[in-house]
Amino acid sequence: MLLNATFFKLNRTPLLIVLASFLFYISFAYDLLRTDYLKLMMLFGALFFLFYKLIHFFKSNITFLTYLAFGFRAVFILAIPNLSQDFYRFIWDGRMILEGFNPYLYNVESFISKQILPVAQAQELYAGMGALNASHFTNYPPINQLCFVIAGLFSGKSILGSVIVIRLLIILADFGTLYFGKKLLKKLNLPVYNIFWYILNPFIIIELTGNLHFEGVMILFLVWSIYLLHIEKWSWAAVVLALSISTKLIPLLFLPLFYQWFMKRNDRKCIPAFAGMTKLISFYGIIAIITLLLFLPFYSSEFIDNYTQTITLWFQKFEFNASLYYIAREIGYLFRGYNEIAVIGKILALLVVLFTLSISFFRKNKTTVELITAMLLVLSFYYFTATTLHPWYIATLLILSVFTKYKFPLVWSFIIILSYLTYINVNKQDKSENLWIIAFEYAIVYGVFIWEMFYKKKLPKKELHLKI
Repeated sequence: MLLNATFFKLNRTPLLIVLASFLFYISFAYDLLRTDYLKLMMLFGALFFLFYKLIHFFKSNITFLTYLAFGFRAVFILAIPNLSQDFYRFIWDGRMILEGFNPYLYNVESFISKQILPVAQAQELYAGMGALNASHFTNYPPINQLCFVIAGLFSGKSILGSVIVIRLLIILADFGTLYFGKKLLKKLNLPVYNIFWYILNPFIIIELTGNLHFEGVMILFLVWSIYLLHIEKWSWAAVVLALSISTKLIPLLFLPLFYQWFMKRNDRKCIPAFAGMTKLISFYGIIAIITLLLFLPFYSSEFIDNYTQTITLWFQKFEFNASLYYIAREIGYLFRGYNEIAVIGKILALLVVLFTLSISFFRKNKTTVELITAMLLVLSFYYFTATTLHPWYIATLLILSVFTKYKFPLVWSFIIILSYLTYINVNKQDKSENLWIIAFEYAIVYGVFIWEMFYKKKLPKKELHLKI
């Protein structure tokens, strides 16, 4: 008894932080409306501060931080997502496949408008996802669809049951990211606790476990692939990277960056250029074959048209929480008098391609850390120029930053919560985004980014990583 009293006395502050974190997560999961902006900001701000303190108190106790990370996730098990409606479409797609339909060939509206209910709880799912989502064809790749099918198999007639299954799959992916992330950090001689800037981050817990976004599954395969590449198992790395692409398409952006890894590495093996090119082509070939095989069950000419049409929306129609694009849009209004998104979107996409190729061929990307840093820079440029940037997109930047010296994604993972305020006028006559809030968000992000890139004093090598 005396031992317990002494333990609590010595660890009173850390234990109170743990307790407060659990209580705040419970409130976030079960007692928060998306439109309750003040409570949303206060809860998230408090959770982020407590997360920061927890890592500092327990960074030498990896086991305890692991228990905390998954204990916090367990809080959300029975919760319906309160910041996103996407999960309704996930459930719809999974049940459509189980009913024998190809989800890429039909949008939800095409059934509901004809009073056809092809899946259980069709009306509830349609009402939940909203008219905009229902009017478009699905854009979720095959590994996503597999997860949706698993949810349908285990809970085909309960929305909450399907949510629980999907959530468990995402939590399982986080376990995998923790496992391979720790192994990669050890191989790179970086602090193992760095992985908790991702795993324990309330932004990750809320957006992935809470709101059921599948970036977590894509990130598992991405980190696993990088680890396999680091230990020279490049063929298996290609297979796993194909799984990442088949979960979310964003890793396609990284493919040119592997050129120097295979062609210009200065290691003990001194691989000749011809052998390096052969491996590079084989690497790309494996990725292409696996990805195509995963899409093959859904293939048809109509599928290609529908999928291309849906992806194009992110470049030529959708707008949300953008930065450089909004500046270009205002210039377009000034000179042309109307929204030039169709033209600007194409130009920005071309700039992303050119930037990616320049990083691939002219920046040194021969080591694993250099390769990951190149991925971070390319993805950052893409997001800086994107027409649409939902909060959960930042998850990939955050995991990449864990293995580099850059902290701006960590700052962004905190300030990104402001994007939920951009539609603060949603119930008013003027439903446009609040551009002042967006400007404030990006002023902070760009400020930290520019400082780290150009003005930060060079520190000793051992201090360059996420050791805040």
